[in-house]
Amino acid sequence: MIEFKAISKKWPDGTAALSDVNVTIPKGQFCVILGPSGAGKSTLLRAVNGLMQPTNGEVVIDGVTLTSATARTLRQRVAMIHQHFNLTLRMSVAANVLAGLLPVVSTGRAILGWFTPEHRAKACALLERVGLTPKHVQRRAGELSGGQQQRVGVARAFMLDPEVVLADEPVASLDPKISREILSLIRDAARERNATVLCSLHQVDLAREFGDRIVGMRDGRIVFDGTPEEFTDERVEALYHGAQWEDHPATEVEAELDALQPQLVAA
Repeated sequence: MIEFKAISKKWPDGTAALSDVNVTIPKGQFCVILGPSGAGKSTLLRAVNGLMQPTNGEVVIDGVTLTSATARTLRQRVAMIHQHFNLTLRMSVAANVLAGLLPVVSTGRAILGWFTPEHRAKACALLERVGLTPKHVQRRAGELSGGQQQRVGVARAFMLDPEVVLADEPVASLDPKISREILSLIRDAARERNATVLCSLHQVDLAREFGDRIVGMRDGRIVFDGTPEEFTDERVEALYHGAQWEDHPATEVEAELDALQPQLVAA
């Protein structure tokens, strides 16, 4: 379970990236974060693994508050899948997957390739699980297509059987067919481990297809939180055109959206 307790982030220039965000993500849920560019989606994700230190508030993972004292231990339970794959392109596919062990293996040992036979067997099993064959294992990551590289990224993320998976625009540069394949891999691997997934996306159709829950953000605030079925076309329009309905019950939300319709049509 992930809890964001009154999380705020203000950058040195005074820009508010997050403003008093309160939300709880239950264990095992695939939660998609949607919103326009600059809404705060990536900033929120980075608060979970300590890559972003909030100005105010707390992040709690399974009852443990993320602090400088707990960060190292918690990072062993949190994996991240990146938009631009974040692979070392000159290294082999196998070496990139084994890099997922860095939270528990020293950098020096990793550079020297001192991994156990069990670690190597697990890396190969994960590569097979994401649809890559033995012929890919020793190829340089830079020789692979974008979709194949992201498959390597998914395999790497699950090397430590994480309890939380952060996926920051994991399919932004991929075509629709490959995007669905990658999101299916992430969802299925997470379900096998009962891991929680927090995934930022831009594609509304994919959010509805893969998310158990959709959280809509705008200007650093949560303005929608509900099921894919509740995230109607009207609410999509409202989210991306700036309507706000935070802290309002559903009936008030619908009333606001009805009032907005002439503006949305005119836009």
